Amino acid sequence: MRTTIILAAALLYVPLAGAVYKCVDEKGITRIGETPPDECAKVPMQELSPSGAVRRTIAPSLTPEQVEANRAVEEKKRAESKIAAEQARKDEALLNTYASDREIDMTRERNTAPIKGRIKIANERIAAVDKRMKQIEDEMEFYKAGKGKSGKAKEMPESLTHDLDRAKKEKVALEKSIVDANKEMAALAAKYETDKQRWLTLKQAKK
Repeated sequence: MRTTIILAAALLYVPLAGAVYKCVDEKGITRIGETPPDECAKVPMQELSPSGAVRRTIAPSLTPEQVEANRAVEEKKRAESKIAAEQARKDEALLNTYASDREIDMTRERNTAPIKGRIKIANERIAAVDKRMKQIEDEMEFYKAGKGKSGKAKEMPESLTHDLDRAKKEKVALEKSIVDANKEMAALAAKYETDKQRWLTLKQAKK
């Protein structure tokens, strides 16, 4: 009742086209003014017409922390929307690319075939390098064990050591290429398996 009387009294001093601002502050006290009371900054506030009708409710001013939190929420929504749009584009492309899940398997085999070929060639080359290394090591043993007319061990050509080093380095490089190729093939296989499962899910959803 007291609040109503105060409001009515305030309205008497407001110009016909003016407005009155009202809120209940953080301490539970009703605040009324021709301009927004400072105490209303952190609570919802109503703008009233001269007749006392509510024109609008004004949300409380945001703290810097709230502003930052709202910004983070909006940024997250935009990021999620972007991700969803990109996923929709990928799904459409996936459905348009393959007519069946079998086609995905065939594409995987077609794209991994060259990698398997590289691995096969590398293994064959390793076998040849191993054979060459064995020949070099046997020849080096010959020089270590053999003796000339003077009774001294024959001097081993320096080129043999260089040849063995080159062969060892080549083998290391070949073995690394096989490891890399296997990783590449595994990544491709995983990609196509993911595509296949996604394709099946999308097809099932359309039924």
